[in-house]
Formats: sequence, C-alpha cells, structure tokens
Amino acid sequence: MIDFGHGSWVASIIHSASLRLLLNGLIFAGSGSLFAISPLGKLSGAHLNPCLSLAFWADRKMHLHDFFAYSVSQMIGAALAALGLVLLWKGAALSVNNGMTMPGPGFPIWFVFSAELLMTFSLVLMIFVFVSSHSLCHWTPLMTWILITFLVWVGAPVSGTSLNPARSFGPALVSWRFTSQWIYWIAPPTGALLAVLCFRFMATERRVLTAKLSHSQHYRSIFKNTHLPCRRYG
Repeated sequence: MIDFGHGSWVASIIHSASLRLLLNGLIFAGSGSLFAISPLGKLSGAHLNPCLSLAFWADRKMHLHDFFAYSVSQMIGAALAALGLVLLWKGAALSVNNGMTMPGPGFPIWFVFSAELLMTFSLVLMIFVFVSSHSLCHWTPLMTWILITFLVWVGAPVSGTSLNPARSFGPALVSWRFTSQWIYWIAPPTGALLAVLCFRFMATERRVLTAKLSHSQHYRSIFKNTHLPCRRYG
C-alpha cells in the first residue's frame, strides 16, 4: 500500500515500479527475518508460513498436533493483519485489493501455479540446506531475507509472490474474494513437500538440525529430533 497504493508518496519519489517491488521485498522479507531473531522468533522458530511448518513436519521435526496448531495460528494471524489493514487504511488498502495475491495480467494459470510452486520449492530447500549445516544455521534469517527479496522482485508481477497460504488467505478472507486463490493453497504446499523430497535425495549424509529459523539454546523448544543444543519442554 505504501509503495503502490493510491496517493503513495513513495511512488511520487520512486517512479520505477521495479525498484518499488524491490523495496517491497526488502521490507516484507526483512520483517520476517527480524521476527526470526527476536525473542518470540527464537521461542517459536518463526515459521510464519504453513508451508514451512508442513516441510518440518514431513521431515519428522514437528508433532502432528503442533503442525496443526502452527498452521491455524498462522491463518488467524494473517486474517487479523488483513482486517487491521482494511480498518485502518480503508480506501488506500482497497486500491491495492487489500493486499491480495492474484495472478498477473496476461499470465496463464499454469504458469502462475508453476511460479508459486518453484519459488516455494527454492525457499524451503534453501532453508533446509542452511538449517542442516552447523556453519550456515545461524545465517538462515539473512539468507531468507535476501532470497525472498529476490523472489518478490521477480515473481510479484507473475503471481504476487505468495509462497504462503496464510499470507494469501488473510486478504482474500477480508475481501471475500477467492477467485484463483486455490493456486496459493495448493502450489506452495506442493513445492514445500517436493523440496523435502529433493533435500533427502540430494543430501543423504545430512540431516536437518533444528526446526527453528534462528536457533538459540537458551529458548525452550517443542520440536522433536533436534540435533543442536536446546532446552526442551517436559
């Protein structure tokens, strides 16, 4: 909304839509990375995305009931955020469709679906690569910031760069518009599961060390099969 909404002061300064997309990605991805290194993120693992929770569950790092609890929390959080956007900014929010992710004009549905699948695949695979390495693990938040920024920059014109069913669900719910939203509920989870399979095939000698994006042994963990020092519940 700040970069592309009606009356945007950023648009009056930065005329290039491509540069504003890059700024969008830096802010969007950067906020997630900051949450990951915050005390709340170090406690929960800062998944923020049902696809990431699904991937860790598929890799036997989460209990099934925790996976469902995380996914429901992520959906509720996204819906509340979208509702806050609509209530606070009304017309300005409406000018950007309340933040909905939608297929870009001129792109066939199969291409949009493939873009979301491949982008989510790359994100989850890179996270698994980083959290399976003792030397790279602590750099995971920085990596996700850079990667998601790039994906937003190149992928937003095609699909909106959702990567996240919750992120798409919240704005769609408050707008009560679900046209083409099935793409964002199917393609990203499929990409996440394919990334898990690919990681197991490629890295047979490596294993995911933690389900947290920013690990700290000083914060308790609900996750199982963790291979880094960490205080555990129970």
